[in-house]
Amino acid sequence: MTMTVPEAIERGRAMTVPALRAAVDRLHPRLRHVVAYHRGWVDAEGQPVPGGGGKLVRPALALLSAEAAGAPAEVGLPAAVAVELVHDFSLLHDDLMDGDTERRHRPTAWTVFGADGAILAGDALLGLAIQILLEVEGEPGRRAAARLGAGVQDLVRGQAEDLLFESRPDVTVAETLHMEDGKTGALLACSASLGAVLADAPAQMVDTLAEFGARLGTAFQLIDDLLGIWGDPAVTGKPVLSDLRSRKKSVPVVVALEAGGADAEELRAFLTGTGEPTEAELTHIAALIERAGGRDWTSAEAERQLQECENLLRSLSLPSTVEAELLALARFVTERDR
Repeated sequence: MTMTVPEAIERGRAMTVPALRAAVDRLHPRLRHVVAYHRGWVDAEGQPVPGGGGKLVRPALALLSAEAAGAPAEVGLPAAVAVELVHDFSLLHDDLMDGDTERRHRPTAWTVFGADGAILAGDALLGLAIQILLEVEGEPGRRAAARLGAGVQDLVRGQAEDLLFESRPDVTVAETLHMEDGKTGALLACSASLGAVLADAPAQMVDTLAEFGARLGTAFQLIDDLLGIWGDPAVTGKPVLSDLRSRKKSVPVVVALEAGGADAEELRAFLTGTGEPTEAELTHIAALIERAGGRDWTSAEAERQLQECENLLRSLSLPSTVEAELLALARFVTERDR
């Protein structure tokens, strides 16, 4: 099913891309090349590539959050650039940590420029993101930078737990959800609130928008977990059954483990196994997880989180256009093929 791209994303892309390119131009030429390649702006030799750049969901949220506070979208532009830079920082490092060799149907940056190039480029983007917010005059810029810094700490906490869980045999569903709240929810919470911070919105509005972003992040990650097992490579950009291939303890897997019984024991033995699994084995394990309820539970929880997003927005009594655009954006990023 082809989904219509929300107007907020198209508008956000038009506003953010020039500012994002200007920000990346401030980097050292070597690091600028790594980032431009990672974003899909250039090829490995540095030649321009048409298209690319991703959906820019996070910048769209930042611009809408400024409008939610009654300010022009332009007020949220520094936040839009900052959250996208942090997103790229996390992806550059995440691809390296996970050993992923492909993103958006291209070799990942670390495979082209080396681990050192990817690490340094990510470091540079993180510093640049904070710098851009601190360059906003007045107290709102400082508050936005502090909130983004705290969000990055939560993001890194989630990443650290994700790595820790790989070697733990007793991870619970609650722990996995908490990990995902940090890994994905933290940056979306910043994205949905930093524009309002720059607009000097009341704390209650900022906090509610942040919670909306956090719930959206969890819903997004749950759908990503489903796609990591049952997704079409044309949608995910990764090989079929990719999360099972790496024996990742995503939410559907942990739900199946908690269900207990013979299926859980077989799944546990697979997760602690070694060697390259066969396609037949991966298909069998995916069916086992589905039979144990992992797929249905994860899909239902994603929908519950999304419903909470709607409840949070309605509690703010936002302008109808802004609320509708935020809801359309939330549905767009979560209604992928499950």
